[in-house]
Amino acid sequence: MNADSRRVWVVDDDRSVRFVLATALRDAGYEVDGFENAASALSALRVRGAPDLLFTDVRMPGEDGLKLLDRLKSAHPQLPVIVMSAYTDVASTASAFRGGAHEFLSKPFDLDDAVALAARALPAGDTPAPAPVPVAATEEAATPELIGDTPAMRALFRAIGRLAQAPLSVLITGETGTGKELVASALHRESPRSDGPFVALNTAAIPAELLESELFGHEAGAFTGAQKRHVGRFEQANGGTLFLDEIGDMPASLQTRLLRVLAEGEFFRVGGRELIRVDVRVIAATHQDLESLVQQGRFRADLLHRLNVVRLQIPALRERRGDIPLLATTFLHRASRKLGGGAKRFEPGALAALQAMDWPGNVRELQNLCWRLAALAPGETITLEDLQVLQAPVAAPPVAPASAAQWDLQLRQWALDCLRAGARDLHAEARERFDRALLNAALEHTGGRRVEAASLLGVGRNTVTRKLGPGRSRR
Repeated sequence: MNADSRRVWVVDDDRSVRFVLATALRDAGYEVDGFENAASALSALRVRGAPDLLFTDVRMPGEDGLKLLDRLKSAHPQLPVIVMSAYTDVASTASAFRGGAHEFLSKPFDLDDAVALAARALPAGDTPAPAPVPVAATEEAATPELIGDTPAMRALFRAIGRLAQAPLSVLITGETGTGKELVASALHRESPRSDGPFVALNTAAIPAELLESELFGHEAGAFTGAQKRHVGRFEQANGGTLFLDEIGDMPASLQTRLLRVLAEGEFFRVGGRELIRVDVRVIAATHQDLESLVQQGRFRADLLHRLNVVRLQIPALRERRGDIPLLATTFLHRASRKLGGGAKRFEPGALAALQAMDWPGNVRELQNLCWRLAALAPGETITLEDLQVLQAPVAAPPVAPASAAQWDLQLRQWALDCLRAGARDLHAEARERFDRALLNAALEHTGGRRVEAASLLGVGRNTVTRKLGPGRSRR
């Protein structure tokens, strides 16, 4: 069947999107019709029958694209549907794939990629498209746990949406602090197992001699101190998902037992004779190179193969710097709300400094910094000075103290920038910031001893108290 005999429909309330996508598809030889909402597409479907391929936006007036997808798949389960949206997150991508979407296309998209996707979605012969995956009743989280809009995160969201529906073991890799447990939780939340429990265990946080009991449970009297039966994590996760973090730190003896459970779905409690059968999806995570551990004889190759059916690599924060402003703003807002203080925001210069940092601790490090800023920063606007005072490592810190000439030049440039932006009362603001920076530096140098700090600066202690507030002094 040639491309020019294929009918493609584009459903989107944005006229410009309909026009450019339809034009590109027509140039590729397809017969294309456009519809501005789900109702008009469904009306045409009843009169003209189903097309060979359909593109639909998610957010539209009236019925949205996901409801349209549901109706189409009920009536025409073999129709390939490509869902488009400018709002790419785990919930929307998972909902699309759960409803039977062929692919999820993030806006804005490259027209050549969209045309190539259409060619892949249309089967070469009469091979039927796969039937939709049964829908599990899930409740979308009010606030997405995974945050990001960079290409790397969009690709991760699409992968989670697809993998959530498949009963496969997943190995999540990434540096410490990247959010591996959040990915595992999203895979569970959007899966058919979402009504079951999600149980997480950091294998590196449990002493080796207790880990076996923690995983598989024990019977009363199995060892000294085992006064009653203990149900392990595998039994707790029955019917749901078990997340094993830092799997690379698991002792070799337990790796053998874990392999049997993954292969057979059964085990004995420590000291027990009753064979326990469970239905658990195992998701593992590590920041280590498991292939290297296998070569060193510290990790079983067969266990790696069993866990590594599908691998998800989470990008480090420095690899998706474009997400830092969104992450920082979100974390600061949440922290301010939890602490009960007024709303705080970042000034542009502070956000730029955050984007320039390398963040070895990744998202967790950024989140912790935002909590400190929410609790300790004095004003409603977080400035670059606040980052420095709270000892956040700014990008490219000077290796030696700046000379007086350099300091003067920086002050002059700051004043010029403010004046060009229309600022007024600049002298008062400069004096306030100068005094605060100088006093905080002296207090940091003296370990918070205000009398000593005042003496070093040549001012009275009352001056320090007046400018920084009463606080808690150390004599």
